Amino acid sequence: MTLAHPSRKSLPIEVHGSAKLPLGMTAAQFLRDYWQKRPLLIRNAFPHFQPPLAPEDLAGLACEEGALSRLIQHDEDRQRWKVKTGPLQESDFAKTGDANWTLLVQDVDKWDMDVAALLDHFSFLPNWRVDDVMISYAEPGGGVGAHVDQYDVFLLQGLGQRHWAISTDPHAPKDFRSDVELKQLVHFDPTHEWLLEPGDMLYLPPGVPHDGVAFGGPCMTFSVGMRAPSQAELVGDLADYLAEHLSEDQRYADPDLAPVKRAGEIDKAALQRLRDAVPLAQALDDATLLDWFGRFITRYRTAQTPLAPAKPLSETALMKQLQGGASLLRHPWSRMAWAQAGKRCTLFANGHAYPASSRWATQLSEQRTISPPFDMSGEDCALLLALINDGHLILRRLRGRDA
Repeated sequence: MTLAHPSRKSLPIEVHGSAKLPLGMTAAQFLRDYWQKRPLLIRNAFPHFQPPLAPEDLAGLACEEGALSRLIQHDEDRQRWKVKTGPLQESDFAKTGDANWTLLVQDVDKWDMDVAALLDHFSFLPNWRVDDVMISYAEPGGGVGAHVDQYDVFLLQGLGQRHWAISTDPHAPKDFRSDVELKQLVHFDPTHEWLLEPGDMLYLPPGVPHDGVAFGGPCMTFSVGMRAPSQAELVGDLADYLAEHLSEDQRYADPDLAPVKRAGEIDKAALQRLRDAVPLAQALDDATLLDWFGRFITRYRTAQTPLAPAKPLSETALMKQLQGGASLLRHPWSRMAWAQAGKRCTLFANGHAYPASSRWATQLSEQRTISPPFDMSGEDCALLLALINDGHLILRRLRGRDA
């Protein structure tokens, strides 16, 4: 998410809350100026706040079979992170020491009514937008590292102090480290830093890099996270829903079919029939629709698929065999189709996509066996090599076994 540009009237990033205005302003003002737009630190959002759950009770919950918990330890000297997923054991806590570790437990509001009561303070939001209350307990130095969340979150300090650092730079890099299990940022340069006391609350919209570290002593933070399904989740679930409610009698149909000019081609007429048959396809451009349909229509409904050769063939060995008179045989379980989108031609084979020339795509789709001589470019050779090594083509040598 891209942070909104400041309006003509400068908006503060830090305000003071009260019992009457926990957000430091009305809910309408907060939603208009901050919600999904910019971060906000609210000092004293919950005056005289007392945690509704004790640390030892959180640790006990982390040991329950159905609870979602993680124990995260940071070795500062070696810059290593260790993550253990629950259910945890009492012995796990005995090995943590008194610094640089944190316990995360999700969905605590489903287990504890007092914790669930915290959600009453967020009734200005649709309740279906609220995901859960996650509680983190940490000893000094404990945290999960700099990261980015893809959802709105309210971080309420419940016990002790936590140092928060965030970046409001819209161009801040958001690449993840590959050497740790946690989705930590490779680079993090904060633009704002605060020390939160009990009752203080930090609101972060999606996409804001941030890092929270326990400071001085035991620390407890209550994270009220929002539910923000990805487009992939929404489209996938909608597709499943529609599929369940569509009749098997409604099928792809082509009563206007004309004799094909080039074997295996998914042409523009087929694309239009797809759009007529699948309402969701109306919003897709030709390239995306072709890529999906080409992969889909070349997958077999049965489990049989070509097997890749035990030993991959090299380009040198392939050229030597072809120059020696070997032929190419399409695997009997390999189903092929191809499509042209602008200057780009793609050959589809059993759900996979390969760059190809229209000449070779047509030939491979039309002929089960292709015999020498072969007239091909370096790109054509790369295509054949990929198809052979993926099992879609069989190299039939003049002598010896097939590849």
